[in-house]
Amino acid sequence: MDCMQQTAHNISGTDNDHCHLRLVDFEVHENHISHETQGLSKKHLVLRRGKPFKLTLRFRGRSWNPHSEGLVLEVWLGSLSERIPVQFSDTWPNTQHWSARIHPGSVHSESVTVTICSPVQSSVALYNLLLHIETRQTIRSFAVGSFVLLCNPWLKDDPVYMPHEAQLQEYIKSDYGLVFMGTNLNVCQRPWSFGQYEPGVLEACLTLLEVSPQHLSDENKDNIQRADPVYLSRVVCAMVNCNDDLGILHGKWQDDYEGGVNPTEWSGSADILRRWVSSNFSPVRYGQCWVFASVLCTVMRVLGIPSRVVTVFNAGHDTNASRTIEEFYSSTGEKLNLSKDSLWNFHVWVECWMSRPDLSPGFDGWQVVDPTPQEKSAGIFCCGPCPVAAVQQRCLSAPYDTSFIFASVDADVICTKRIGSDTPENLTPAYKRKKRAQLGFGRMTTQAGSLCVMGSTVMQNGLGEEAASSQGQTSSGLEVSLYIKGKPSFGESIGMSVKVTNNSSEPRVLVEHVDAQVKEYNSSPQGSFWKMHKEVHILAHEALTLQHTIPASEYESVLAADGIVNIAVVIKDVRTKERVLDSQEFNISSPQISIEIEGGDSIQINKEHTVQVSFTNELTKTLTGAVLTVEGSGLLKGKHEARLAHLKQGEKMENTVSIMASSPGTKVLMATFSHSSSPSVVSRIFHKVSIIEA
Repeated sequence: MDCMQQTAHNISGTDNDHCHLRLVDFEVHENHISHETQGLSKKHLVLRRGKPFKLTLRFRGRSWNPHSEGLVLEVWLGSLSERIPVQFSDTWPNTQHWSARIHPGSVHSESVTVTICSPVQSSVALYNLLLHIETRQTIRSFAVGSFVLLCNPWLKDDPVYMPHEAQLQEYIKSDYGLVFMGTNLNVCQRPWSFGQYEPGVLEACLTLLEVSPQHLSDENKDNIQRADPVYLSRVVCAMVNCNDDLGILHGKWQDDYEGGVNPTEWSGSADILRRWVSSNFSPVRYGQCWVFASVLCTVMRVLGIPSRVVTVFNAGHDTNASRTIEEFYSSTGEKLNLSKDSLWNFHVWVECWMSRPDLSPGFDGWQVVDPTPQEKSAGIFCCGPCPVAAVQQRCLSAPYDTSFIFASVDADVICTKRIGSDTPENLTPAYKRKKRAQLGFGRMTTQAGSLCVMGSTVMQNGLGEEAASSQGQTSSGLEVSLYIKGKPSFGESIGMSVKVTNNSSEPRVLVEHVDAQVKEYNSSPQGSFWKMHKEVHILAHEALTLQHTIPASEYESVLAADGIVNIAVVIKDVRTKERVLDSQEFNISSPQISIEIEGGDSIQINKEHTVQVSFTNELTKTLTGAVLTVEGSGLLKGKHEARLAHLKQGEKMENTVSIMASSPGTKVLMATFSHSSSPSVVSRIFHKVSIIEA
C-alpha cells in the first residue's frame, strides 16, 4: 500500500454511534523534505529522531469531539510500547520523551493534523503506530501504520550531530563515493555507488538489524540499545562479513572466484544488499576490504550516521602483536612468503562520525570501523569504533581495537574523497604525529640465507653477514636507492634507476641483483617474472646510477588489470660479502576504455540514453578472443558483451548500449576489456552517471 495514505484498521470492534478513524495521511512529501529523507523509500515514511513530523487523521461516522473524546497515540517497537497523549499546545515538552500535539487551528470537521516528536535518542528501527479514541466509557483503537526512525545528524543533541551542511551532503546524502587503491607511488581511484536511494536498500539495512545475533538472542535489549551509534556500528560492522552470523559478504583473497563474483567486479552496494536479501541471507560471494568497507558505508549512511571510506596505503598487519612487521627477502632480492605478518599495499576501512560519551573528552568525532574479517573483537569479527584521536595520541587501551588500528597506520598515506570533489584528502596528520616515525612499528626480520628489511637498526642475517635497511648503509658506507620512472602503464616498458654510493676510501667490486615479482595488494609476491644480475666496479667515494628496463612483453602475460609489481635490488660486495637492499612496490595502470553518454553524464530519470563504449588496442601485439563488457546496477540489466576474434594493434572495438535509471542519485557504469591470452581482465573502467528528475 502506498505510504502516502493508509486506511485505518479498527482493532477494537465497530460502533456506528461514535467517531471512527477512516484514513491516515502520512504527509510523506512534506515530512521527507523536512527530515532530509527524500528518495530513501517508496514503502515507508522515513523520519529522523528528535524532529517533529505530521499526520493527518480523517474520520468517518461523525466528527471528532475534542471536548469528550481524547486522542492517544501508542508507538510500538517489537513488544515495547509507549502511550502518547495528544495535547492541544503550541510548544513542545522535553524532547527526551515521545510527545504529540494538535495546533488549535488544525482541527476541521472531519480531520485533524497531529504533530509528533520522538526522543532525540530513539532507537533506529521500524515502528508501528496505533491511535486510541477514548471517552469515559469506551476506547476505540485503530492501527495507523508504520514508520522508520533514523539517526539525525542535523540535530545538535543527537550523538551523530555534524555541524556543517557540506559535510552532511557528502557523508549522509551523497550516494556516490571514491575508493582509492593501488600504491602510494601510483594512486588510482574507482567510483562506488552507495545506492541509498535504490529500491529495497533501506529495507535491507533494517533487515540486517533484525537478523543480527544481538536481536535474535534478546529482541528487547537490542531494540533499546539501537539508540546508541557506538552499539549500532559494532552490530553493523560484524554483520557486513558473514564469519559469525547471517552476514552480507563472504571474503576471499586468493585462488579463483568460482561460484561468485570477483571482488574487483563490484561497483555498488545495492546489488550486493539485494542479492543478500533475495537469497534468504546467504552470504554474497565474494568481498575484499574495499567491498566490505563500501557496503558498511552504505548501511551507516542509510541509518543516519555520517560515514566515509578511507584508504590506508602500506597498512601493517601485525598478526603476533610484536609491534614489528616481518618481511623476508632472498640474497638476490626475491621477496619470500615466510611471515604471517604483512604490509598491504592498501587497506580500506570506514570512518563514522559520533560522540563517545563512554570515553574521556577529546575522543568524539571520526571513529574507525573496519568490517574486513581479520581479528576478533570481544569474540566476534568486527573492529571499532576506534577514535581516530586515540590512534594519534597513542591511547592504545581506548575501546575499541585501538592497538590493532595503531599497528595498521604505520603507513605512508591515509586518504579519503574530498568533500564535493573527486580528489583525495590527506588524513595522515589526523592519525600520525609528525614524529610518529620514531614511535611507530618497525619492519625487520632475521632469517638464515635471507636479507633483512628493517628500521634504522643493523642486524645479523644468520650467515654472519651484516644486512642494512632499505636506503640504509652498512658501517663501511655502501648505499643503494631504487627509483621507478614515472607511473608505468600497461603495455609500456618499466624503467628504473639504481643509485649506488660508495662512501668508503677504497674501490669495490660489486654484484647487482634486480628481481621483479607480481603480487596481490594484500599478500606476498608470486614467483619472479624478471631477473637481472651483473658485476659493477665502483671507485672510492663514487656514486653510480645504473639504468634498467623491463619490456612489456615480460609482464603482459602474468599481470592483471592495475596489477602490482614488487622490484628489489640487492648490491653485494664481492670481497666482504656485505649486502644492501632497496625495494619498491607500484601498480601498473590499465589501458584506457572510453565511455561516452549521449547528451553528457547527467541523464533524466526513466528516459533511455545511448552509451558508446570503446577500446583501442595500444599493446604491442594482436589480441585474440577480445571481449568488451558493459554493466551497471540501476542502469542496465545484466552484462552486455561485444566480441572480436582478433583485435589488431591500433584497432578499435566498440559496444553500444542503452541505459535507463528508475531511481534518482548517482549510478556507476563499469566496462571491462579482456582477451583469451590474458590471465584475467586487462582493463577496467568505472564511470559515474548522475540521475536527474525530468
